[in-house]
Amino acid sequence: MNDLNLRFPRLTLPPERLPLGRILVNAGKITQADLVHALDLQRHVDSPLGEILVTEGLVRRHDLMRMLSIQHRVRMVDLVGSPPAPALRHRLPASLCLRHMVVPYAVSGDILLVCTAHPETFDALRACLGPQGRRIEPVLAHERDIRAAISRLYGAELAQKAARRVPAALSCRGWDVTNPNRRIAAIGLLAAGAASVILAPLWTITVLMVFAFVTLMMTTALKLAATVAQLFFPATPPPARAEPEAFPLPLVSVLVPLLREKEIAGKLIERLSRLTYPKSLLEVVLVLEADDHVTRETIARTAMPPWMSVIEVPGASGLTTKPRALNYALDFCRGSIIGVWDAEDAPESDQIEKIVTRFHSAPQNVACLQGVLDYYNARTNWLSRCFTIEYATWWRMILPGVARLGLVIPLGGTTLFFRRSVLEKLCGWDAHNVTEDADLGIRLARAGYVTELIATTTFEEANCKAWPWVKQRSRWLKGYLITWCVHMRDPAALMRDLGFLRFMGVQAILLATFAQFAAAPLLWSFWIMLIGISHPVSETLGSGIATGMAISFLIAEVINLSTSVLAVRGVGHRHLTGWVFTLPFYFPMGALSAYKALKELVSEPFYWDKTQHGVSQEENARALSSPPRDAQPLALTGS
Repeated sequence: MNDLNLRFPRLTLPPERLPLGRILVNAGKITQADLVHALDLQRHVDSPLGEILVTEGLVRRHDLMRMLSIQHRVRMVDLVGSPPAPALRHRLPASLCLRHMVVPYAVSGDILLVCTAHPETFDALRACLGPQGRRIEPVLAHERDIRAAISRLYGAELAQKAARRVPAALSCRGWDVTNPNRRIAAIGLLAAGAASVILAPLWTITVLMVFAFVTLMMTTALKLAATVAQLFFPATPPPARAEPEAFPLPLVSVLVPLLREKEIAGKLIERLSRLTYPKSLLEVVLVLEADDHVTRETIARTAMPPWMSVIEVPGASGLTTKPRALNYALDFCRGSIIGVWDAEDAPESDQIEKIVTRFHSAPQNVACLQGVLDYYNARTNWLSRCFTIEYATWWRMILPGVARLGLVIPLGGTTLFFRRSVLEKLCGWDAHNVTEDADLGIRLARAGYVTELIATTTFEEANCKAWPWVKQRSRWLKGYLITWCVHMRDPAALMRDLGFLRFMGVQAILLATFAQFAAAPLLWSFWIMLIGISHPVSETLGSGIATGMAISFLIAEVINLSTSVLAVRGVGHRHLTGWVFTLPFYFPMGALSAYKALKELVSEPFYWDKTQHGVSQEENARALSSPPRDAQPLALTGS
C-alpha cells in the first residue's frame, strides 16, 4: 500500500471546531431551514445529526463524510481502492473492531491508522486499548466500506464463530452426518419394523395405532385448552397511562436474510419504506451468502435507501443456513433491539413503534416480542386458502391461547424482536438447526425469559404450489424433531427448567405435532368403521376400545375444524369459512412432508430446503397498507 490516499478535502479549515451543522451550512451542502428541521427531529430521537440529515435525504453521505473530515481534522481514505493488508488483522482483535466499527488501515512509523466512520467516538477505542491507544490515529471512511473491510480481514474467523456460537450442549452440530452408522441404524430400524409387520402384523399395527392415538390426544388437548383460554380468559392489557410517557427512542436493527432471491428485493424495499419509525434510528440489514451471485446482482440493480445495508456472509464448512447468516450479521448491527424479517414480509407501518414502546414498558425479563403472521395472497388458489386458514388457526387462536396458559411459545421465523443483551447472552441462534426459531424459543424459556405476542401483523406470501409446500413443511417438521432431540438429551434438566406443565407442552408442540403428520394414515383408518368394517385394533384390544378410539378421533376432527372456523370468523378472513371443511384434503400432504423430514433427519439433518419467494402475485395489495380489521390479537400475551 504505497499510496495511502491520505488527503484532506480541499476546503479551508476553520480555526476552531465548529458544529457539524454550521460547517454543512457554510459549505452550502444544506440550508439553514434544513438544519433547523434536523435539529428539531434530534430533540425527539437519540441519533447523530449527520445520520438524521442523511436519512431525511437532506445531504449525501459522501458530503457528510467530507464535512466530518473537516470538523475533526481527520483524513479520508478509500477502503475500496486501497484496502488494508491482510497482515493488519493481527493488530486489532475482530471483537474490538466490531464493537467500535473500526478497522486497521495502515502503519505509519509506530502509529497504527484505524478507519472509523464516527471520529467523535474514537477516544472510546483508545480507552479500551490502554497504553496502546496512544499509538493509534483515526482516518475516516464510509461505515459500509468499514464493514466490508472487517469481513475481508476477519471473515473466516467470524464465519466459524457464527457456525459454533451456541454451546455444544444446546446445539445439534455435534451430530456426525458422515458417520455410516447413522444410515446403518436407520436401515436396521426399518428392517426391524418390516420384520415385526411380517411376524406380528396385528400387534405391530396396534402399537403404532396406540402411539398415534396418544399423540392425537396430546395435540387435541392442547388445541382445546388454548382455544378455551383464548376465547374465555382474555389477557389483561397493560394499564393505560393518562399521558404517553416520553422516552428516548432506541436504535433498532432488523436482519433480513436473503438467498437466491431474483424478484423480491425491489418489493421488499418498497414495503419496508412504508415504516414510520424514524429512519435515523432504523437499520435494516440485508444478509446474503458471499457466493449468492443471484441475490447480489438483484441488489446491485436496486437503489437502496441510506438506512438499509448489505452484509455478505463468508462460507464455512459448506453450511448454508439462515441461523448461521443471522449469527454472522448480528455482530455488525448497532441496535439495542434486534429484529428478524423474511424476504417476502410486509410489516405494518407502525410495527417498530409498537415493539419499542412495549420493550420500554415491559419488565426486563420480557426478552422477545413475537408479532402475528398472516398471508396477503390467500385468494391465489385452494392451497393458499388452506394455508391461510392453518396460519390463522395457529396465530390467532392456538398460539395466543398457549401463551395465556403460560406454556412455552415456539417462535416463528420472522417478525421477531429481541433485547440484544439477552440474545447475545444466549449466544444467538443454533446455526445447524433448520427451525432455529423454535429452538431459541425453548432456550429463552429455559433461561427464565418471557416471550410475548404483540398486536402487530406482518403479511407474508403463502406457499401456493404443492411441492414447494411439501419441502417447506418437511423442513419445519425436521427442525421440530431436531429441536426435540437436542432438548431431550437430558429430560430431567428440561423438566427442572420448565416445570411439568410446560415440559408436557413442549412434548405436544414438538414431538406430537410431528407424530400427527407421520401417523396420519393410521388415524385415517378409523374412517373404515363408519361403513361397518372391523378395525384391526378390535382384534387385539377389543371392539369397545377400538370404538372408543374411533369416536375420539372423530371428536378431535370436529375440534380441529371448529377451532379453524373460530379463527377465521373475523372480517379479514371470513371469506375462508367455507374452505375450512376442505382441510381434511389439505393435510395429507403433511404426511409426505413428515416422511421426507425423517429421511433427511438421517441423511441431511442440516440441509436447508429453501422456500422460493415471489412466486405469487400480490393480489391483496390493500392488505399491505391496511391490514384486515381482525388482524390484531386482542391484547399482549406472554409466557
